[in-house]
Amino acid sequence: MTRTAGEVLEEMTARLAPGPDANPLLPLIASGAADLDTLAVLAMEQRLVIAADLLSFRHLAERSAVEDPACAPFFEMLAEGEEVAAGRLGALAQACGVDEERATAYEPLPGCQAYPSYVARLALGAVPADVVLALSANFASWGGYCATIAKSLRDHYAFTVEACGFFDFFAEPAPELEERAKGRYRRGWTRGGSTRRRPTATGDCCRATNRCSGPHWRAPERGAGNCATSHDVPAGAHGREGYGAWAKRP
Repeated sequence: MTRTAGEVLEEMTARLAPGPDANPLLPLIASGAADLDTLAVLAMEQRLVIAADLLSFRHLAERSAVEDPACAPFFEMLAEGEEVAAGRLGALAQACGVDEERATAYEPLPGCQAYPSYVARLALGAVPADVVLALSANFASWGGYCATIAKSLRDHYAFTVEACGFFDFFAEPAPELEERAKGRYRRGWTRGGSTRRRPTATGDCCRATNRCSGPHWRAPERGAGNCATSHDVPAGAHGREGYGAWAKRP
């Protein structure tokens, strides 16, 4: 029986759902136990991740326009979203005590950059349809992580609305992005629109993407010892405007 596009995405997301120990940093942030040096590392690593992913998504959009046009809208929206997210990193970094000089001198942790490195590899040579599914499955856990972090930054660290904006952005549901992913799979599994499945190649792509995201959450705490002393963070009001809200822009 032929499955719907939504069922394909839901199945892969469920299959790749992270285990309870997949993100050791999250409970530390959620409880307020992570210090600001650790948050500073996370912010500086995200600065590099976003810059790399922006280039990867733009390249995937360009490739897809030629190889698999039904994938292009998905990657175009991702690239636009990375630009928005990049604009919100400054407030997060400032709240963590990171100035431009410190950010420029920062040396990235290899584990934190495993994910964008693999995404760049996918951008260069993977079948675009496989990447759509792999990223869609990975984003489900990423959005949940961001929601938890954003709440904790308010509750335990008194971050302002602007300082929480980066994580708020990714925490919101993105129905338009999901619909663009489904739009590709309504045409079938392969780039030619066939309904023939490619489970091995697609599954490998999804699993590798998911595994490469794991080290990102284990490295920041280890790297915090190399960070400068934390600064006090001003208290601020609450508010949210995430990826889903941005997607509804006029």
